[in-house]
Amino acid sequence: MKIATFNINNINRRLPNLLLWLHQAKPDIVALQELKSTDRDFPLSAIEKAGYGAVWRGQKTWNGVAILARNADPVLIRTELPGDPGDSEARYIEAAVKGIIVTSIYLPNGNPQPGPKFDYKLEWFRRLRSHAAKFVKQEIPAVLAGDYNVAPTELDIYPTKSWDKDALIQPKSRAAFKSLVAQGWTDAIRHLHPTRPMFTFWDYKRNRWPRDAGLRLDHLLVSPALAPRLKKAGVDRTVRGEEGASDHAPAWIVIK
Repeated sequence: MKIATFNINNINRRLPNLLLWLHQAKPDIVALQELKSTDRDFPLSAIEKAGYGAVWRGQKTWNGVAILARNADPVLIRTELPGDPGDSEARYIEAAVKGIIVTSIYLPNGNPQPGPKFDYKLEWFRRLRSHAAKFVKQEIPAVLAGDYNVAPTELDIYPTKSWDKDALIQPKSRAAFKSLVAQGWTDAIRHLHPTRPMFTFWDYKRNRWPRDAGLRLDHLLVSPALAPRLKKAGVDRTVRGEEGASDHAPAWIVIK
């Protein structure tokens, strides 16, 4: 079973890119982020024609998350992260697919920092850790897939000082990610590729894609109940170089 996460950065604008990748890569489950689409404008018909069922939570202009399943209908569990009834941002969705619980996470960016947006990022991380701990405790096969907006270590960003003040690489951001993984989750891509950068994001600015000036922001965390079945992990880098591409590339794992 192939499970992928892909920050599509506007699903309607990049629908041809998404459909081509689905056809070529044939993932069984896909977590999408940054739909930038209302619920009504989600392109369900085209996705179903490509052979995928879908659940989603849209939001006008920004955010938005979805889970797709090949030749199956995801069973929706929740459309928001527990812990703050006042949080109206569409950043979390959770579904059951073929015996596995899968999330699509679009964690807050946190810039500028310090400030309220960075505080929101850290609080969102705290809520995610609280919720994720239940999967571990109950020995549930689960994958926390999504764009975490964190490059966890120096290996996860190209050599530079230009991002030093960015929320993506702050010590508190990295500590929050590390604390989540420490519950018992396996960072699948880093586990199987311990010495390679495995970038998933290249900013549109400053020629960063041609220079391979990337960051690893998109992660698939595998629960202890599922980790022994982890066989492969990778990034479909070539997708980033296509005409009209998202600034992210799909990251994926294969579960036996």
